[in-house]
Amino acid sequence: MLKTKAAFLMTECKPKPVEFHALGSREVVAHFDGGDITSDAGGLMLREVEQRTGILRKFATCFTDYRKAELIEHPVDDLVAQRVYGLCLGYEDLNDHDELRADPLLAVMVGKTDPKGEHRRESRDQGKALAGKSTLNRLELTRADAGPGERYKKVMMNPERIDRLMIDHFLDAQDRAPLQIVLDLDATDDPIHGHQEGRFFHGYYDCYCYLPLYIFCGEFLLSAQLRTADIDPAKGALTDLKRVVAQIRRTWPRVHILVRGDSGFCRDAIMDWCERQGIDYVFGLAKNPRLLKEIEEELKAAEAESVRTGAMARSFNNLRYRTLEKTWGRTRRVVAKAEHLNQGSNPRFVVTSLAPRLFPAAVLYETLYCARGEMENRIKEQQLGMFADRTSTATMRGNQLRLYFSSIAYILMHDLRRLALKGTELERAQCTTIRLKLLKIGAQIHVTVRRVWIRMAAGYPYKDAFQQAFDNLQQIPLHC
Repeated sequence: MLKTKAAFLMTECKPKPVEFHALGSREVVAHFDGGDITSDAGGLMLREVEQRTGILRKFATCFTDYRKAELIEHPVDDLVAQRVYGLCLGYEDLNDHDELRADPLLAVMVGKTDPKGEHRRESRDQGKALAGKSTLNRLELTRADAGPGERYKKVMMNPERIDRLMIDHFLDAQDRAPLQIVLDLDATDDPIHGHQEGRFFHGYYDCYCYLPLYIFCGEFLLSAQLRTADIDPAKGALTDLKRVVAQIRRTWPRVHILVRGDSGFCRDAIMDWCERQGIDYVFGLAKNPRLLKEIEEELKAAEAESVRTGAMARSFNNLRYRTLEKTWGRTRRVVAKAEHLNQGSNPRFVVTSLAPRLFPAAVLYETLYCARGEMENRIKEQQLGMFADRTSTATMRGNQLRLYFSSIAYILMHDLRRLALKGTELERAQCTTIRLKLLKIGAQIHVTVRRVWIRMAAGYPYKDAFQQAFDNLQQIPLHC
């Protein structure tokens, strides 16, 4: 009997099974016919965090949308949420969204009321509730002077509002004004591999890169500014610091502020401004022959002690120091570490405004200055975990927006950690660990008229932490 054309097509379209090595007497056969299944079911927890902080909705208000509302299906709120949630879930590239746009779980996270895209205007878009890479890319390609007359790219970001948002979010997260805060400054390399605007070869990092500047307060990210690499590491730091401090002091006028950074930020202009503003500081100070001569005897003593014991030996001294070239406007306190390791001498210096009677040399160096290493971990967490290094679009403005997306994704993940994961085994976990253990949950999705069913994997090993995180969020009132 001859098959009809329809029956033939149905036979041809049936997914071909994948036959794996047998398990004893059982065949192991796989089909791509499981329906709507996601590996990101835990991402719903991010949506719960957003409902209580509103960080993504606030971020969306930092864009001006010149598109006609009646002609679009993806408002800015949806585009921003889709992009940030994608980064949190581990999808760093815009290309990923050509597949993700058909993911009903991500559509639920974004807030699409038609999560399977069954009622899209265009038949070619049906079954895809979210925006594709081309639509999302318009955010990055919109010029700073774009207006209603632009044909395609007319969703314009406002960098100043985004900068204010990051600090406002930090301020809003505190129940009351702290007695003191520490602002950590640092720059890092962001390698680039194309011919992006601002491309420059940096000799120290031995690559073409950008040199973004970060300011953190503990685990809170307050500022992330993309810069070219052909500059002094401290360039722009004072301007950014003034902006951050001014915004903080408008809310907390009496808070004591300490600024901390490595030797790249040990500049007289920064220290002088801090002194005039009543702000304390501690910065690394590059060693030079004059400083080494000041601790010559201490270095010899440390070497002798190390040779005698076979272990590290160190001592600390307070110095009064001013540069010979008079690049410093005044004499300042310097703490010197005379240290000898198995590998040899390891002297270090820091300059500070803090008084010796309150902060003895050893305490200042070991407890206060060395704690800045935690900020370096936060930068790595954002750059590697939230893909801050994906600055591969053509323009500096577009890459700054990518850095902002990464920054907001980090802030959202940090909110998840501090609000939901408090008291769980993941409360100190990094973003990549949280993604792997809390967000990456396999689930089947079934959408009905009245419900969206998310049937999560029964074998998920972190159920207790997940349930506790959800219970923690239920104690926090909704933001809207």
